[in-house]
Amino acid sequence: MADHSLATPAPGARASNVSALKRFFQATEIDTRLLGMVIALAIIWIGFDFLSGGLFLTPRNLWNLSVQAASVSVMATGMVLVIVTRNIDLSVGSILGFVGMIMGVLQARILPPIIGFEHPLMWIIALGAGIAVGTAIGAFHGAIIAFLGVPAFIVTLGGLLVWRGAAWMVTSGATVAPMDTTYRLMGGGADGSIGSSASWIVGLVACLLVVASILNTRKQRRRFGFPLRPVWAEYFLVAAGCVAILSAVWVANSYYMPVNLAKKYAAANGIDWPEGGLQIGLGIAIPVLIAIGIAMVMAFITNRTRFGRYVFAIGGNPEAAELAGIKVKWVTVRMFALMGALCAVAAAISTARLNAATNAQGTLDELYTIAAAVIGGTSLAGGVGTIAGAMLGAVVMQSLNSGMVLLGLDTPLQSIVIGIVLVIAVWLDTVYRARAK
Repeated sequence: MADHSLATPAPGARASNVSALKRFFQATEIDTRLLGMVIALAIIWIGFDFLSGGLFLTPRNLWNLSVQAASVSVMATGMVLVIVTRNIDLSVGSILGFVGMIMGVLQARILPPIIGFEHPLMWIIALGAGIAVGTAIGAFHGAIIAFLGVPAFIVTLGGLLVWRGAAWMVTSGATVAPMDTTYRLMGGGADGSIGSSASWIVGLVACLLVVASILNTRKQRRRFGFPLRPVWAEYFLVAAGCVAILSAVWVANSYYMPVNLAKKYAAANGIDWPEGGLQIGLGIAIPVLIAIGIAMVMAFITNRTRFGRYVFAIGGNPEAAELAGIKVKWVTVRMFALMGALCAVAAAISTARLNAATNAQGTLDELYTIAAAVIGGTSLAGGVGTIAGAMLGAVVMQSLNSGMVLLGLDTPLQSIVIGIVLVIAVWLDTVYRARAK
């Protein structure tokens, strides 16, 4: 009788495979939680593309997805610091709505009689005033939390109600429009993107920054006697980073300007309209560049400044941080002030994209922002969180929204799915921390 038994790998071979994978992650120092999120995002994208009949993974949808995620991404970078310190900010959506209304009123009602509509300084004054108001509101919340001892949950819950009501009172509920032309560029659209050539230049510069970052890290490690990554691991990280960047640029450039806008562009620039039409790539949207730029600044603040180290020290052990001489109260004030400033930037992106300011703007954005940070790996227990994870979490949230819209799911069902995803993310964080002990 023939032997049909299947040969199974020897225990030593299985251990060798596992150890090889473990050595790979140790050599490259890839964050396994972040990698898991990337894989989950890929599964979400492929699943929605299959269910929507190939509509999800198109340049148009991905381009719009990136623009729609920009405002929440900006706020999520600040929410990381808030949650890391074991606090919460439920007022970010209402602050966005109030500050957006202030910037809208400045552009549509207050400044035009003084300096004239479409004045070159219009958008600068409006944006500067919005950031100042947002920073002041955040600092006010932080001062109440730090110096009066009122829990952040209560203070920001009150802020959610107060600033939502204040947004209505600014214009008695009326919508304010239009916005300044230059200001509207921050919202994206056909005019609010940098074009194909500039996008490739940005991509190449980003690749150079990746190389410079890897080289600088290696130099610093050698300087202070820290272990160096293998050379092959450095090459792998550079290659992976550049492939990801250039792929994103290629997708952005593959979304072409709509025909009616392309005809206007051709007429304005004296271009003869060809028989097959013009294919003008929009490139990277300006709000996406703003979000990426803020993420880079926030990552620097988090990882390279004394303030960032203090934030994580407070989140790890507030009592020990106080005993170590950290001025916990002032760090808290500065952190909430920074959160308010980021809400103002998000408000500019949102109002510019809609070309209007409404009293309902930013409704439920506080939940999406918190969800993005938590899904991105920020622990509600404090002390753990990354800016890159929050950005990825915002993309995951927007991917779920966009995918369900393409599938024609009702809004209540969309809310149910988002809620379930958030609970699962917190549960996974709890499991991860339990195993890490």
